[in-house]
Formats: sequence, C-alpha cells, structure tokens
Amino acid sequence: MKHFINLKDIPAKDLRKIIVDAQKRKRLRKKLNTLEVDRGAPLKGKLLIQMFEKSSLRTRLSFYLAIKQLGGGTLTLRSNELHLGQGGESIADTAKILSTYGDGFMLRTDSDKKIENFKNHLTIPVINGLSPSSHPTQVLSDVFTVEEIKKKPISKLNICWIGDSNNVLDSLIAASVKFSFQLSIGCPKKFEPSRKVREWVKKNNRKIFIYNDATKAVKGADVIFSDKVISLNDKVNKKKKTEQFKRFKIDKKLMKLSNNAIFLHCLPRGNEVSNEVFLGKKSYVWQQALNRVHVQKSILLYSFGKLR
Repeated sequence: MKHFINLKDIPAKDLRKIIVDAQKRKRLRKKLNTLEVDRGAPLKGKLLIQMFEKSSLRTRLSFYLAIKQLGGGTLTLRSNELHLGQGGESIADTAKILSTYGDGFMLRTDSDKKIENFKNHLTIPVINGLSPSSHPTQVLSDVFTVEEIKKKPISKLNICWIGDSNNVLDSLIAASVKFSFQLSIGCPKKFEPSRKVREWVKKNNRKIFIYNDATKAVKGADVIFSDKVISLNDKVNKKKKTEQFKRFKIDKKLMKLSNNAIFLHCLPRGNEVSNEVFLGKKSYVWQQALNRVHVQKSILLYSFGKLR
C-alpha cells in the first residue's frame, strides 16, 4: 500500500515507473472499447471510494474509467451527504468505515490538513485528487503527455508556466525536481511561488526561473502550460486580478517567441489564453485530458501495490 498525496514525497524512480506502465497500458488499449477490461484485470474485485468536496469533471471521469478498465469498481461520495463535519462523525471514525468497505480512497478536498488526517487513520491507500497545495495526478499525467508528444524525456525540454501560482504549479515545480527539467515561470510579482516552495527547490539542489515578464518566460520554451487565472472560489477582487494578469495572456504573438512550443492547459479555461491558441494546431489540451485515464490507472496500481 502506497499513498499518492504529493509528488514531493514520492521517489523519482516510482514516478518514472508509473509513467512507463501508463505508456504500455495506453498502447495495449488501442483495439478495446471504453469499458472493456485490461487483460488480466489486475484490480478485479477492488473498490475505489471517491469523495468530492470540490466540483470535478476530468478527475471524476478519469478515475471512474481507470478503476473500471482495471477490473474494479467505484463508489462516489459527496462530503455534504455524510455525517462528516461539525457535530457529526470524526475523520478517524469515518476512515475506519472507509477502510472496512473499500480498497482505496481518492479525495478531492479544500483542506490539506484533512487529507493528512485521513492518511493517518486509513488502512487503505489515499490518493489526492486535488488539494489546495497539490494536484499530483494532473501533473504526472501532464509529464506523460509532454513526453508522448515531444517523443523525448522531459528532462531534455524547457518547460514554461504562464499564470497564477496555484496547486497545479506547485506540483509542476515538484515534478521539475523529480524529473530534472528546466522550468520557467511567468507571472506578476505579487503572484510568484511562495518562499516555502522556492526553499524546497533550493534544498533539493534545483533551480526554477521566475519572470515578471511573459515574453522573457517563454523564450526557448518547448512547452507552455497555463491554468485558469480566476478560479471559481477565488476570494480576491476578480476585476483587479484580471487586470494584473492582462500582460500574461497567451496569444499567438507570445507563442511565436517560444521554441515552437506546444500548449497545454489542465482546464477549465478562462481568459488567460486566446481562442486562436487554445483551438490551434499547437494545442494538445484534449489529448492531455484523455491521458489522465491511462496515468490514473497506473497510479491506482502503484497505490494498490500491483505495479510491477
């Protein structure tokens, strides 16, 4: 049993093993229909319990298909339907029930503390489907997508992020350390990665490059990543934040300054990218979204102790 909560805590060799397995599984599914089970049904009879405290489309769909294609099943819960919370059932007691009924637990939460508490009380593996400081399943899948499209190890590429410093960027920074790739970040000064994140990078003998000018950040980039600047639950002055990111919009002119970069976005999108780029020939966002199923399968096998 292995938890999958933050890329920072997972050995680089294990992350590479997951990607290699996902590559193999994607190749073997070319002639199979969506709900056909992988040969050998490696997770036959296993139940993944999913719990969502935040809205989800790609994470929900990809984990549902992932466990199904591996021969298992899934049960989806919403926290507001349970006794969990104020005046209700404790995380410790909830975890005991989850461990009794299920074989794995995927949580999409608005609290890093909550996912840690579940980890401490569960006797089954917990997978982070998104938390305030980390989105590891998304970013590991993105590494898979980059290598699939570019046909070379990500360590030989220059990666660029244009946008807010959020949980996806924090995981991308962690990936840059684990996979040894160069990462340039373009954002307004007020929205730079936290000191804690930068100190962790330095402690691991790596370096990230931060620019307050998008044109400098994309120079030499092979891949440009972005995410929605204004999130649904952003507790900020949205008009002001939009104005602050005005100079960081990804358009055709900015893309031309890169090294013929491809464009990736974890979705949903906002005004941070032009339609011309998002729907253009260098955009691989749909392939990126679909690849989450393949990588999620290998993450499940890793967490369930079935990855060879």
